[in-house]
Amino acid sequence: MRAVHYHEYGGVETLVVEQVPEPHPGPGEIRVRVAAAGVNPVDWKVRAGTVRELLPLDLPAIPGRDAVGVVDEIGEGVQGVRVGDRVFGLGGVTGATAELAVLSAWAPAPSTWTDEEAAGAGLASVTAMGGLKALGPLRGRTLLVEGAAGGVGSAAVEIAVARGATVIGTASERNHEFVTSLGAVPTTYGTGLAERLATLAPNGVDIALDTAASGSLADLVAIVGDPARVSTIADHTNAQHLNVRVVNAENDSTLLAEAGELGLQGRYTPRIERAYPLEQIAAAHAYAERGHTQGKIVIRI
Repeated sequence: MRAVHYHEYGGVETLVVEQVPEPHPGPGEIRVRVAAAGVNPVDWKVRAGTVRELLPLDLPAIPGRDAVGVVDEIGEGVQGVRVGDRVFGLGGVTGATAELAVLSAWAPAPSTWTDEEAAGAGLASVTAMGGLKALGPLRGRTLLVEGAAGGVGSAAVEIAVARGATVIGTASERNHEFVTSLGAVPTTYGTGLAERLATLAPNGVDIALDTAASGSLADLVAIVGDPARVSTIADHTNAQHLNVRVVNAENDSTLLAEAGELGLQGRYTPRIERAYPLEQIAAAHAYAERGHTQGKIVIRI
């Protein structure tokens, strides 16, 4: 099969498209013929070797963790899915940017989503939902999402709005219209945030989700008044000494199914900023490394 490969840690120049052996699902796994795969910050961090102590690899490796495709092989013990079903989901830290990929968590891809949208949903939705669940019930509460325009932030905004929260989202001014389209009230991040929020939410902010790791975690705790009402998916270092809950993405089929159901209802649509063909994987990773994306970047297989 054709797949993106890198044989050593390094920059985008290490990425090549070549023929590699086909993977096969183990117990509890499925294989899909991939239509599109997501590009996430973890992909280029793993490729560059910056997180090799935390996420070591056996090289060569195929980048990518989430994908959408049609099931073509089913592992031992798997129930509730058939060959020919269109699903989106998650595999290991690597392996998704290929013609065939093995998934360990999946859910039906809603007919309301294009392949590109479904490819951008897997990791973003489970990460966003994990961060939101750590904050308790959302209905009737005012939520601040730090980094609301990014892949996880934009998912968190739409999902929280769907669940009844009033959402304020921080983003650069060029992304304010985008944040508004998600259903949130936009504001800029950085110095003076508390003062801006006092105007936007005169009754206060109840809970906060940090998706940006911008160094604002202490400010978020001060704004909501209790570290138990703040969660982060990004700032592990500051969370530890502030007693803020850190949420890591998990391959959870239940969360994927919840995201898919919201998609079917038209209440959550993954936002795709750019889609690249497989042969332009280096350009996709280079763009992702710049940061400040509106939603997700995906690869069409």
